[in-house]
Amino acid sequence: MKDNRLAKIFAISAACALASSAALAQTTTTVTENAGPTTVGLTTSTGSFATYTPGGDYFTFRTTTGAEPVRYYYTKETTIVDPTGQVVALSDIRPDVPATVYYAREGDRMIVRKVVLIKPVSMIEKKETTTTTTTTTKP
Repeated sequence: MKDNRLAKIFAISAACALASSAALAQTTTTVTENAGPTTVGLTTSTGSFATYTPGGDYFTFRTTTGAEPVRYYYTKETTIVDPTGQVVALSDIRPDVPATVYYAREGDRMIVRKVVLIKPVSMIEKKETTTTTTTTTKP
């Protein structure tokens, strides 16, 4: 009887050891791919900026010279890059700068996900005007 009991204990121990070794040998592999900002499933529009007001939540953009400007809303997640892929500040946007806008329509708004400028920021001309007034009095 003791031999039978000992054989059962040995068989159960062997089965447990086999099951636990198989469970411990399993590995899980997770592959993640960083593709950067995605433009899959977005609509594109190529043209130039019509207006941009710092601190606002949208800019206007026109696809052709005679076309009526359309409002595109941007968020904190909106990425603006130059042709080389370098991130550009939104404050560097000027009227008539050519670009391609990637957006998704949400209700009646077009939410911009990415803007790719066609010209590098260094080539964008920033115009400043200085006015000097001179007053002379006659004796």
